[in-house]
Amino acid sequence: MTSVTRATDAAPGTQGWRTVTLLVLGAVAAALALALGAPVATAVIGLILFGILHNLLEIRYVAGRFSGLFGRPFLDLLVALVTAIVVCRLLAGVVGRPAQLAEILLGYAVIAVAARYGLEGRRRRVAWAVVAAAAVVSSTFPAYHFVVLTHLHNAVPLFFLWEWSRRIASPRGRRAFRAAQLLWVVAIPAVVLLGLLDGTLTTDPGIVRSVVGDGQTVLAASAPPGAAATLLGTRFLTVFAFMQTMHYVVWVALMPRVAPDASASFEARVPWVTGPRLWAVGFLAAAVFAVLFGIDFAQGKALYAALASYHAYLELPVLLAMLVGARSLSALPTTPPADAEPGAPGPRPVPVLSPGGTGSLGPTPETAAVAVAPEPEVGT
Repeated sequence: MTSVTRATDAAPGTQGWRTVTLLVLGAVAAALALALGAPVATAVIGLILFGILHNLLEIRYVAGRFSGLFGRPFLDLLVALVTAIVVCRLLAGVVGRPAQLAEILLGYAVIAVAARYGLEGRRRRVAWAVVAAAAVVSSTFPAYHFVVLTHLHNAVPLFFLWEWSRRIASPRGRRAFRAAQLLWVVAIPAVVLLGLLDGTLTTDPGIVRSVVGDGQTVLAASAPPGAAATLLGTRFLTVFAFMQTMHYVVWVALMPRVAPDASASFEARVPWVTGPRLWAVGFLAAAVFAVLFGIDFAQGKALYAALASYHAYLELPVLLAMLVGARSLSALPTTPPADAEPGAPGPRPVPVLSPGGTGSLGPTPETAAVAVAPEPEVGT
């Protein structure tokens, strides 16, 4: 037992739950200060620096952690649907509303297909009924659909962090970690939207004025239709800047460190996409998009939004699986796939954060075959 503990203590990227929770709270405080002081600049600079990088890191985590969801032919169909969404986003500036409506229907088609492959019987029929009703509402109010989608996307990490927290061995630690996530996803946005911080809000673009002008493009993308020039629009802008920053914190700073098993699982399947290469591509893309945003922010944002479709819509089947439960959920594999290159590293066992918060991690029988939907929580 001692040798196992020492080996896992030395594993890279492992931290105790107290440390992780305190780091999240520190990030929340910093992100809120930035969003209150300069929401437009916070949103734009964050997008330039971490937009593409967080896309890549999220895809690596989702594809590694939930590999059991993405078998063929489902994966092929999913890629085809999302590629069609990319085309719609690229055409939206030319053809307008028809492209937006097509994206809405394709987005719901992704969920419907995920239900087809992941659910059975009554749950599948209920899911299809809900998807159909939501598609009608979204198609009737497309402008509201995209604003809601923008804000919900920033809240998506809550579900992945909630699922990840099941490996925290201490029930008290698990509750503390989850409370920290609810703080930034629910409590702080509610405080801002209720107007309790109105005295500190601003729409001044500050240091990014040369890129976005008066900032109305950023404001309009985050505010309800017709509210961009109102105080309510400013509140939504602030919430967007805050939650986008936390969204980046989760995917760029937190998950690569606390979930190395997912990265290892992904790299076992795609060994040429190593961590350093992924980060290099992310920062190279940041440099390219910095130039594009400087030339024409609106066009650069449209191109980024199109490319970001892959990571945004890849989330949907996983969210459906976590919320409803799917028959195809499986654990992280414990051996490299048959098509992996000789000598490719296999995925690490799923770590469990110790209740002591000292960074002592180790796989347990309960988590050696962790799955999402009926997974028992460790330590209960």
